[in-house]
Amino acid sequence: MNILAKAFIASFASIAIASAAPVGEVSVSENYQNNRQPLLQKTYIELPLGAIKAEGWMQEQLVRMKNGMTGHLDEVYEKVMGSRNGWLGGDGDVWERGPYWIDGLLPLAYILNDQALIEKTKPWVEWTLASQKPDGYFGPDTDRSYEPGLQRDNARDWWPKMVMLKVMQQYYTATNDTRVIDFMTKYFKYQLAELPVNPLGKWTFWGEQRGGDNLMIVYWLYNITGDKFLLDLGELIHKQTFNWTDIFLNQDHLSRQHSLHCVNLAQGFKEPIVYYQQNKDPKQIQATKKAVHDIHNTIGLPTGLWGGDELLRFGKPTAGSELCTAVEMMYSLEEMLEITGDVQWADYLERVTYNALPTQVTDDYSARQYYQQTNQVAVTRDWREFSTPHEDTDILFGELTGYPCCTSNLHQGWPKFVQNLWYATADNGIAALVYAPSQVSAKVANGIQVNIKEETAYPFEETIRFHVSFADKKVKQAFFPFHIRIPGWCKEPVIKLNGEVISADTYPGAVARVNREWKNGDVLSMELPMEVAVSRWYDNSAVVERGPLLYALKMNEKWEKKSFEEKAAGIYGKWYYEVTSDTPWNYALSGRSLSADRIKDAFSVEKSSTVPAYPWNVENAPVRIKTKAKRLNGWTLVRGSAGPIAYFTQQGMDFSDEETIELIPYGCTTLRITEFPVR
Repeated sequence: MNILAKAFIASFASIAIASAAPVGEVSVSENYQNNRQPLLQKTYIELPLGAIKAEGWMQEQLVRMKNGMTGHLDEVYEKVMGSRNGWLGGDGDVWERGPYWIDGLLPLAYILNDQALIEKTKPWVEWTLASQKPDGYFGPDTDRSYEPGLQRDNARDWWPKMVMLKVMQQYYTATNDTRVIDFMTKYFKYQLAELPVNPLGKWTFWGEQRGGDNLMIVYWLYNITGDKFLLDLGELIHKQTFNWTDIFLNQDHLSRQHSLHCVNLAQGFKEPIVYYQQNKDPKQIQATKKAVHDIHNTIGLPTGLWGGDELLRFGKPTAGSELCTAVEMMYSLEEMLEITGDVQWADYLERVTYNALPTQVTDDYSARQYYQQTNQVAVTRDWREFSTPHEDTDILFGELTGYPCCTSNLHQGWPKFVQNLWYATADNGIAALVYAPSQVSAKVANGIQVNIKEETAYPFEETIRFHVSFADKKVKQAFFPFHIRIPGWCKEPVIKLNGEVISADTYPGAVARVNREWKNGDVLSMELPMEVAVSRWYDNSAVVERGPLLYALKMNEKWEKKSFEEKAAGIYGKWYYEVTSDTPWNYALSGRSLSADRIKDAFSVEKSSTVPAYPWNVENAPVRIKTKAKRLNGWTLVRGSAGPIAYFTQQGMDFSDEETIELIPYGCTTLRITEFPVR
């Protein structure tokens, strides 16, 4: 399916539906800052932090983060996030973990408009601003001797400063605190002078491989100040950054194991497209698209991620996938979507967010999993074949199990996703490119403030309703374009205005642009019919999909909280959860039922009458799919994982009688089979 297909252009008396204009060929927005010349103009422009609010189940998600680990990490992880942290002027941790936490806490605080959370972020922001030296350097600058559980060296490394730059950017968009502009200007002048002597890879390889995070903030500041030296700095940073374009286009890293770090790949994904704004060479875009194709055929997992425990692994269903990979890939996709306007990245973003992210954190946000498996039938301390097993704690749910980076970094996932549900458009309109219950307040037309409430239970529900109103009660109507994405998986969308169908062709993977004089109280609605489909993955295994969601075998889940022994507790936290099941899991699907002409009859969809406030667990799963399957008698548990098996074979009968199984959304599961053998 070509999700890049252009929308059919249709004209009406007051309504026009058309595909979005290509990047670089759009007018400059009068309401929000687009890229300055000579950077390419963007079709879509990120809105200020706080302009988008969550509703429905998404609001519940953010509240759980506030009440859980995200809002209380200074208590939960006090050794690192407490007053000793180097980013608060202390003698403790000086590297990435403190900035990681604030990179998620700050957007959460301003989206919720929660004053208590905002106050928690202020000491980090203020110390960072005050730490700047006359030459422009900021942040911790002193290395200290090793102390267990802390990162007290490489204080001057470029990498953690990239994270804090993201924090300061978000802080500025929420507050318009002009100190940030002066602060960044001084720092980037420092970088321009210092990088030729001490390049991005001087202290660690992390800064070199993650230079795209640095580059995007340089461009952001250039758009505000217009300082030409920033373009020179952009070229220098790109030159010193790991050559992701060449890796994706010409080398074999994605087709061999252990070639890259899993999270570096997620962050590196965006670098060619970030640089494309300045370089304008189409190969930057081509490289990233080729990477997507190559990953599917080698290391890829159906969640949109890849085998990476921590080094790249071929994408078999029992390979580990790190939580940091999920949130960093989400962030890369959000940046790529804004820059290119290519909605395939929105489809990809929803795939990662609505499948990989919810399953890797507990419902109450008290614990998280370092690695997840797509076929995960037990969460125990059994030895698994991960490339970096941390004393067999990687798959457990805990505060620090596996490795503690994810404890600090997981928090950016949902808040930044909310921040990227809506965009301003270069043609002075508004765009809904990623779907979730939400509301937005933004300037359209000639500066008119419009409020739009997105009423939906998507991704479980097929209907989305946009309610239009104006902030100024005196304003009754305004002419502006409203961009809405047609997902690549949706074959027959229906768009209605105030209950009347808009008679226009819309193609999967296009953007419908509704141009009209919008009136107070208008309702634009979409029906996005979700059909059951089957995709093929490792060894031609079968994965059941519907809309943006993967569906996995529903299993009983027994959660048991256990204590670590004293030695391990000092590293991995005092406690952890194991999750086991007493239900069978070793099922195979019939190859006959997977043909296109039989899928509709082979899979029956059942929906709950309402979607719960919190849908992401086995008990609350709002959608179920039932189908027939047979148990494979020889497929057994091996060291806590589903044992090796031929997922596709023409061998003889090795299974039991056919029975009905129930599938639920992958994100609602902890234990599951997602990639099914085919017999």
